[in-house]
Amino acid sequence: MEGGGEELTAHETALYDRQIRVWGVDAQKRLSKAHVLVAGLNGTTVEFCKNIVLAGVGSLTLMDDRSITQEVLTANFLIPLDQTANYDDKSLSELCSESLRDFNPMVKVSFEKGELAELEGEFFDRFDVVVISSFSLKNKILINEMCRKRERRIGFYTIDCRDSCGEIFVDLQSYTYMQKKGDEKIERQLNYPSLEEAISLPWKDLPRRVAKLFFAMRILEKFELSEERNPGELSTGDLQSVLNLRKEMCDSQGFNESYIPNNLMERLINAGKIEFPPVCAILGGILGQEVIKGISGKGDPLKNFFYFDTADGKGVIEDISLPCSA
Repeated sequence: MEGGGEELTAHETALYDRQIRVWGVDAQKRLSKAHVLVAGLNGTTVEFCKNIVLAGVGSLTLMDDRSITQEVLTANFLIPLDQTANYDDKSLSELCSESLRDFNPMVKVSFEKGELAELEGEFFDRFDVVVISSFSLKNKILINEMCRKRERRIGFYTIDCRDSCGEIFVDLQSYTYMQKKGDEKIERQLNYPSLEEAISLPWKDLPRRVAKLFFAMRILEKFELSEERNPGELSTGDLQSVLNLRKEMCDSQGFNESYIPNNLMERLINAGKIEFPPVCAILGGILGQEVIKGISGKGDPLKNFFYFDTADGKGVIEDISLPCSA
């Protein structure tokens, strides 16, 4: 986003004093003018929403028309489990928007009805950042491309948690920011590939020792797409079919399938749609930091995948880009 614009009010300056000390007044001004869309509400995205609202984003719009069930509340702390009986006539996005307004009354929190992948491109012109979760691979690619076709740059993020594992993807298109080098600041530009471009790169040409989760997620996405399943609609009975697909994809890529272990695929399949709340908190926190960096232009942004797995407790950034990308 461009800098400048209206000054912060005295109340905003006092409310956001601690973070202004960290990233400066200009960054807070950019954040206060930013408009963020989140589609697909779950444990990871509600953590992100909480963080971005507390940080003082200009507005937050939610999209998720699902009704309230035990499943959608598994890791969603915004809606108490014992009150679901009172919410039969409200969607998940409406209820979450009501809760989020209490975190920071200075942030405009609203909700929209409908399916994001079915909306016209003009809808996206309202936003600086689009975050989606629990979307099929087909719709991830579609929404990413719609963001890229708009005249104004829109930051695009996907975030998904499968039990104790998580993935974040970032596309900031052509992005300029200030990088600190000692006592100086220099301007840097990064060129991001789209999601489709990134996952279409030949596996054997990727950097050595790319996170195993990168390949595992691609296999699961392809399986769900071919079987017309929603993300996470998997069970133990699917394991052999998924392993067969792993072999097929690795053979076609000239890639050693032993690098993607059976126990990792089994963990992800058995998880189904389950989210592990501590992992949701970690992923939501990382995404919040990255979106703030993307809006403010302060700090080195993530390029372009992030993975976390409780099996080793590590967070890993993978730059999976076209050879010409800087």
